[in-house]
Amino acid sequence: MDIYESESIELKEVYTPEVKKEVVAFANKNGGTIYIGIKDNGKITGLENPDFVMQQISNAVRDSIRPDVSMFTNIELVMKESKSIIKIIIQQGTKKPYYLTEKGLKPSGVYVRSGTTSAPASEEAIRMMIKMTDGESFENNRSLFQDLTFESLNREMELRQLECSQVQMKNLGILTEDDIFTNLGLLVSDQCKHSIKFAVFQGTDKLVFKDRKELTGSIFDQLTDAFKTVNFYNSTKATFHELLRSDERDYPEDAVREALLNAIVHREYAFSGSTIINLYSDRLEIISLGGLVSGMSLEAAMLGASQPRNEKLASLFYRMKLIEAYGTGISKMMSCYKALHVQPKFENVEGAFRVILPNIHAQEVNIVEEKYLPILKLFEAQKEITRNDVEETLGVGTTQAVNVIKEMLNKDLIKKVGSGRLTRYVLK
Repeated sequence: MDIYESESIELKEVYTPEVKKEVVAFANKNGGTIYIGIKDNGKITGLENPDFVMQQISNAVRDSIRPDVSMFTNIELVMKESKSIIKIIIQQGTKKPYYLTEKGLKPSGVYVRSGTTSAPASEEAIRMMIKMTDGESFENNRSLFQDLTFESLNREMELRQLECSQVQMKNLGILTEDDIFTNLGLLVSDQCKHSIKFAVFQGTDKLVFKDRKELTGSIFDQLTDAFKTVNFYNSTKATFHELLRSDERDYPEDAVREALLNAIVHREYAFSGSTIINLYSDRLEIISLGGLVSGMSLEAAMLGASQPRNEKLASLFYRMKLIEAYGTGISKMMSCYKALHVQPKFENVEGAFRVILPNIHAQEVNIVEEKYLPILKLFEAQKEITRNDVEETLGVGTTQAVNVIKEMLNKDLIKKVGSGRLTRYVLK
């Protein structure tokens, strides 16, 4: 019986390490058979030391391919034309994608059978295999990135006197039983691919831009950095009742904390976009991707109903005492504004959820912004302005322009650079 190469048959005259690639390709597709000791043209050459070659193949399959594909692989010694050849039968695996350990879970390590060759799989094909095997839950899926470190996670766990051993990482869902990092592992790793984009605007719209940052790293680092950044811009206003002084922040710190936690724990990480934080003079907006989970209405969420999208991530945050209980975030934000003249708003649309925390002192801020807005808008087209620019923009004389500039300097809206005839003003 003649044997020829096909989509399900691969012929090798001698054993080479490349056989591992063929095993991976067959396991990732519909299975197949590899013959060693037969030329590409079907001529049987045989093997001089088949027992040794069988041991090499067995070791390579066991040690060089992940997840373990041994149970789907059968290695046989057969005789054809009085010559010894090796027949490797590979069944379609149930834990796709299989990959070469040394290359990792990426196109250079994942192969699929295509015609008579084994070709690298695309990233999209790898994602589809992962989703078909692991299910729809993003956090449970195996991560495409396996070279991960966990300095931030270890630091956070140590602060709370919690264990972060390999066994514990498996219990938390960071590692699979096959020692493969999940997407939850990717999120809490130092190499997390998602980010938070923070922007500050002068006024109540996006016309005048003041500052921008992108917060990266582990989601624990992102949470800490986001809170610190908002806190930096969260001004304090002092009020006096007779001799008693009371300090009040523009945004209640507990409300900011809950809004940030909600955005990180409940967003849809299958979307590659960033979580957005926009700070205006009258409000703080936090937009997370994904919206509420299917079947959960905004009204139900307002009542305290909860259905975590990322159950293991929420469980980890609960274990680390970052969240106290499920479904309490919105009510906590509301309680921070209790008896105040402004209230938080929550908006849910397909693909996104927005939390709007109003500035408690917004009315006072808006009056200030409106007065100086024509001058502030000059910075959209130029980095620096002069006194003459102010005179022309407001249609006033030198004295009035100087007074307005002094007011803006005192309110830390602008900063003076240079002196004399070279005096310029830039955004603070």
